[in-house]
Amino acid sequence: MKLRDLPNIISVLRLIAVIPVVYLLLAREFGWALALFAAAGLSDGLDGFLAKHFGWQSRLGGILDPLADKVLIVSCFLVLGAMGLIPLWLVLASVFRDLVIVSGALLYNFRVEEVDAAPTWVSKLNTVLQILLVVLVIMGAGPIGVPDGLVEALVWACLVTVVVSGVNYVWVWGRKASKQGWKDG
Repeated sequence: MKLRDLPNIISVLRLIAVIPVVYLLLAREFGWALALFAAAGLSDGLDGFLAKHFGWQSRLGGILDPLADKVLIVSCFLVLGAMGLIPLWLVLASVFRDLVIVSGALLYNFRVEEVDAAPTWVSKLNTVLQILLVVLVIMGAGPIGVPDGLVEALVWACLVTVVVSGVNYVWVWGRKASKQGWKDG
């Protein structure tokens, strides 16, 4: 192991942390789930800092980091939705958006050209809102009371950014594909 592999190792550990976070949520150990979710969030900042500050970025890290984030958020959304703590329609909209984006990226990558995508500002906002929603819902279900109005406002803000970012990705990448044309074969 080399020091330059540290950001990727942290991302893998964050992926592994999804299992105990899901278990703790299902066991209704909300305080511990929140602590581990927060630790995962801090590790996301740490691996990003290390990669950028020391020039330890890699193609693998460019895949592992957002994958770990997405798996953690989607897993929490699914569990909290199944528990009735996040509306099921929001969970379905979020998962559908992610499936559309991943399917479109794969199609573009194999039928047009290699995807070199970066998240849009509205997608980043969506991720921040989803993380905030998960944190507040876990806090409200467990150790700390949270005003219902705040959670409801975040639910609707998440829905808006899910729809807007999903439509934006389809629009932008659809236009790029139509301009570039399909690969032969």
